[in-house]
Amino acid sequence: MHAEDILLVPARILNEYVYCPRLAYLEWVQGEFRENVDVVEGKLEHRRVDEERGELPTPEEADPERPVAARSVLLSSDRLGIIARIDLIEGEGNRVSPVDYKRGRAPDLPEGAWEADRVQVCAQALLLRENGYRCDEGVVYYCESRRRVAVPVTEELTTRCLAVAEEVRRMAREGTIPPPLVNSPKCIRCSLAPICLPDEVSLLRGAVGEEDVRRIFPARDDAAPLYLQTQGLSVGIRGERVEIREGGSLMRDARLLDISQVSLFGNIQITTQAVRAFLDRGIPVCYFSMGGWFQGWSQGLVHKNVELRRLQYARAADPEARLALARRFVAGKIRNSRTLLRRNHAGDPAAALAELARLAEAAEKAANLETLLGLEGAAARTYFAHFGELLQGGDPGCRTFDFNGRSRRPPTDPVNAVLSFLYSVLAKELTVTTMTVGFDPLMGFYHQPRYGRPALALDLMEEFRPLIAESTVLTLINRKEIGSSDFLRRGNAWALTENGRKAVLRAYERRMDDLVTHPRFGYQVSYRRVLEVQARLLGRVLTGEIPEYVAFETR
Repeated sequence: MHAEDILLVPARILNEYVYCPRLAYLEWVQGEFRENVDVVEGKLEHRRVDEERGELPTPEEADPERPVAARSVLLSSDRLGIIARIDLIEGEGNRVSPVDYKRGRAPDLPEGAWEADRVQVCAQALLLRENGYRCDEGVVYYCESRRRVAVPVTEELTTRCLAVAEEVRRMAREGTIPPPLVNSPKCIRCSLAPICLPDEVSLLRGAVGEEDVRRIFPARDDAAPLYLQTQGLSVGIRGERVEIREGGSLMRDARLLDISQVSLFGNIQITTQAVRAFLDRGIPVCYFSMGGWFQGWSQGLVHKNVELRRLQYARAADPEARLALARRFVAGKIRNSRTLLRRNHAGDPAAALAELARLAEAAEKAANLETLLGLEGAAARTYFAHFGELLQGGDPGCRTFDFNGRSRRPPTDPVNAVLSFLYSVLAKELTVTTMTVGFDPLMGFYHQPRYGRPALALDLMEEFRPLIAESTVLTLINRKEIGSSDFLRRGNAWALTENGRKAVLRAYERRMDDLVTHPRFGYQVSYRRVLEVQARLLGRVLTGEIPEYVAFETR
């Protein structure tokens, strides 16, 4: 944020700062926002006062005998450096009071209102004075208890309010995010807790122990991805529902709020209205070829966290800093590959396990990216040399799932066809995740920028390839959820049929929804949620809050 942009501090940010300085920074400087139940309920309570109604006469024109009641009024003052949209201004003539609506109950305090609320309504009262009105007190209305609390605008409260405004401007100028609250009950109901990660950051900063880490956000997302791959489908919107049609006939519909992202495979039509509805709600639309190649995406306005992208570009331009992150990505991938092999191999591939352990250690100390690439390649050869031994066969008597190593373009056997499809879907997943966090998905640290390639998504994907993509392959084949009829062969190239892709996506979504114990934080979350946690931790590394990136490695 530039200095000229921070002259006017919103009064609600003063409230947030008093409640939690880190929350104010996340909301105002980094532009973070996320709804939870409290936020939605607060919006509902505000509906009546969010609509601009009533007249506010100028102080000079005000009739002292005439009552004033004006809703949703925007006032500002360059001298105070504060701006506010006041819920309700009431009074008579030019003697008025701001009324601020709060969704909760009035606290049992001598002052009758929380300090954060008193500071906010004081700022509104000062703005009214600055605009020529007489204002001696504000009012906080607590909706749940239906109670009005008068807040006198004392000299002490005014001094506190102006000091908070200056602290907020200083915080933004310095561009340093305040540390998280430690073991605070405030975090439990904070809508930004999944973004802030207060306990996780405190642990990695050494401020608390592992026993102090709480999972203060849902283990799973309520919304789910929508995959469409039947050629000829069309996607439209009616009100708050998404309609999927084939030949004009309604095949399926779903609520917008139940959808987290949309993936379209091949020739599926989507209306402009539907795209706009998705983008308005922050739902990305991802496009794949008919064969499952991830081709691109549509997204709404770019995330407001410019600060994070500036740090990302700076880190990517620093060879030593890039290498430090790349080492962690690759070492995490090798260790998770080793774990998958150890857990699922019927025999004892001791030599391969020892070699993978050695390569992971070597990756942590690689002198440059070229050496790291070589170590990753050696680890992949060792791992995939034994990957086929984890497969228990598909159709009886059929050698469909013989596997003799990794092949990419094109996949030369069914196992490679499934692997390639899953890597493409996982790359899409991490592209969406990195955009959600505020990164530029095209600028990586290990993978080099190349036109259209989501290099950062591929970086973060490394440690999850064995845990999500390759684990899903084992499930599909060993549980016989996929068979030889789910593949097409053209020459030496193999690809999934439409039914085959459906089976793979079902298994993939089950895997993403699986709860897994985070090895560092000790709580259980879904794999999809883990991806976001890891991306946000990477962001904390870039801002300097935590010293180094910790890869997600299962035990």
